[in-house]
Amino acid sequence: MTRPHYILLPVSPIFIGFSLLCAFLLNLLPWGGLTGVPDFVALVLVFWGIHQPRKVGIGVAFFMGLLMDVHDASRLGENALAYTLLSYFAIMMHRRVLWFPLMTQALHVLPLLLLTQSIQLLVRFLVNGNLPGWTYFIESPVSVALWPCVTWMLLAPQRRAVDRDHTRPI
Repeated sequence: MTRPHYILLPVSPIFIGFSLLCAFLLNLLPWGGLTGVPDFVALVLVFWGIHQPRKVGIGVAFFMGLLMDVHDASRLGENALAYTLLSYFAIMMHRRVLWFPLMTQALHVLPLLLLTQSIQLLVRFLVNGNLPGWTYFIESPVSVALWPCVTWMLLAPQRRAVDRDHTRPI
């Protein structure tokens, strides 16, 4: 408990929408079938579900899932179901996760991302009977490796002081 705890400013709903839009646009990029490219929408949804559960909830996750379903041309509801459950579990454990340091938070996020991929895999298997190789699950550890960077970027606008007073430590 030697690290300082900063009081964060309230997050702007415009910034939340902008971060979700950027994550969606990153998912739209043609990665050329690269293995291990993270699902940026899932990563940003789990971040906001943990840090701002009242502003980004299950409805936003469902909407983003439908957008990803349309983009991926997958079964309508596959990503929506996975993102909805991801958001639910992130909201359910948000108080506990915030007490841990950043790397421990990343370890708490890993099962959520693996659950999201497992649900997507189960739906695909039930519909067409195909199972991808074991490299399908590399996406979640790559996303967990990006967790500290994503946390730093998305919390940066909240760390600035409204009025800079050099006599105050906060």
